Amino acid sequence: MLIYSMLFLLLSNAVTLRRDKSILYNRTSIIILLYSSFIAFVALSFSYFDNGIGLYGGLFHATNITQVFHIFIFFISATILQLTGFYPRKVWTPEYSSINKLFFSKFIYYSTKILNKMGEQFKIIEYPLILLFIVIGATFLISTSDLVSIFLSIELQSYGLYLLSTLYRNSELATSGGLTYFLLGGLSSCFILLGTSLLYANSGTTNLDGTYIVTSISNTFNNIDNLGASLWYTPYYINISLLILSVGFLFKISAAPFHFWSPDVYDAIPTIVTTFVAVIAKISILIFLLELVHYTNNSLLNFDYNWTYSLLVSSLLSLIIGSIVGLTQFRIKRLLAYSTISHVGFILLALSINSIESIQAFIFYLMQYSISNLNVFIIIISIGFSLYYYVNDNKEYKELSDKNNSPIQLISQLKGYYHINPALALSLAITIFSFVGIPPLVGFFAKQMVLSAALDSGYVFLAIIGILTSVISAVYYLNIIKQIFFDKPEYVINPVLDNIDLHGNIVKSNALDTPVEKITFNLNNIVLSSSLTITISVLTLIILLFMFAPQEWLSMANILALTIFNP
Repeated sequence: MLIYSMLFLLLSNAVTLRRDKSILYNRTSIIILLYSSFIAFVALSFSYFDNGIGLYGGLFHATNITQVFHIFIFFISATILQLTGFYPRKVWTPEYSSINKLFFSKFIYYSTKILNKMGEQFKIIEYPLILLFIVIGATFLISTSDLVSIFLSIELQSYGLYLLSTLYRNSELATSGGLTYFLLGGLSSCFILLGTSLLYANSGTTNLDGTYIVTSISNTFNNIDNLGASLWYTPYYINISLLILSVGFLFKISAAPFHFWSPDVYDAIPTIVTTFVAVIAKISILIFLLELVHYTNNSLLNFDYNWTYSLLVSSLLSLIIGSIVGLTQFRIKRLLAYSTISHVGFILLALSINSIESIQAFIFYLMQYSISNLNVFIIIISIGFSLYYYVNDNKEYKELSDKNNSPIQLISQLKGYYHINPALALSLAITIFSFVGIPPLVGFFAKQMVLSAALDSGYVFLAIIGILTSVISAVYYLNIIKQIFFDKPEYVINPVLDNIDLHGNIVKSNALDTPVEKITFNLNNIVLSSSLTITISVLTLIILLFMFAPQEWLSMANILALTIFNP
């Protein structure tokens, strides 16, 4: 479905003459992703998926975990596409918002600036096409079971992300950020290619199942002295190969000590693009690492070093660097980049433990953090749109570069926002409290599950570091809350627009432009569009009300963990 859709979008992009048709392509892509998730859901219900099946001669495989995360990626991507598939603002008047008026009449008004029709994101027809390329690369990577398909999948995803970062051609910041991402991403791809070539050179097969078999029997052979000398490969070679491979993937998920590119790239590229780069790029790689860790972790037991120890070291460094360096940040997207590094530390901790409890915590943490991170970025974008008719005399704000694509860049720009839009401010506060791990929000349960799994497996030191870094990171999270709720706003309504009356016409839906009624409205009637408000409301309620219906989510994570250990 995705491949056919990309072909049709390629053809339609080639023949279109109007770049403002981008919004239609985005809506089409949302439908494509929702239909793809339906196909994945139907496939999930097949009984033979209990043990998984191989596809295309072993290049890919389909299991319960791959199908569930395909659906998850499709839904997350469709949600992100709403940012460019619908205009951000609308005119709302209570007396003309009845069911009868909504269905049988149409409101026409001078809407170019009110709706932000001339926004850069509505002129880029290639955006949904490149996004579908990234999604298909991510779904391939989740399902991959061959060294060749690993490299093809990760490069398909990565090239799409490089292009997406530099898609805003008039933005110097986005271009420099995208080039940084491309150059350093190419370096990480070299590590992945080197690791896969070493695995092939040692095992003689590109199929991961063959590598898993070799690693699982290596310990047995090495315990038999007579056969140990006749081995046709060097067992510790696989550890070194997997270590080099893991470096490339840790680079791409911005885990410490390979994190240095992410704050600069997050801050430079437009916020709408940052939303996708920050969320989707990590899900597919982490799910791939889940299977790789599980099937190679318990092998080569007679060696002092296992390649998964590198994940524990990366987890420790990510927790420390993400929390401490984040304290010095004053730019909101750089702060969220270090926040992501800190949370990747928790995810890698759960991943490297590799017990049923830790894998359940890993799946749950990854899903809830993706949703929370998505909600934060959508809220920041919405805040920028909601300040449409406000002005600020602060010289620092006026000198910000690329303001049109990233209206909110500094944490201080959120000062007193509660007094402007209380509902949006509360939604942001709930999501940030979830990042901190305040009960009874969903983030608390995720951190509790990871720390519990670490303690049960004897990783007491890492659990203590996780607790301490959570407390430290709470400082910079709570600073955002303090500025939103307790500082005075620096924004005032633009005096030019303050007392202006705007006009529009109500027309019948079946009539072309025959006005039935003229209405007058003012700035108070310009609000955020339903697509933004409904999305934020749903995501915030999921974070807030998780404790009242936790069973389905936790049961799904538990079942997926059990299917790995008891296929």
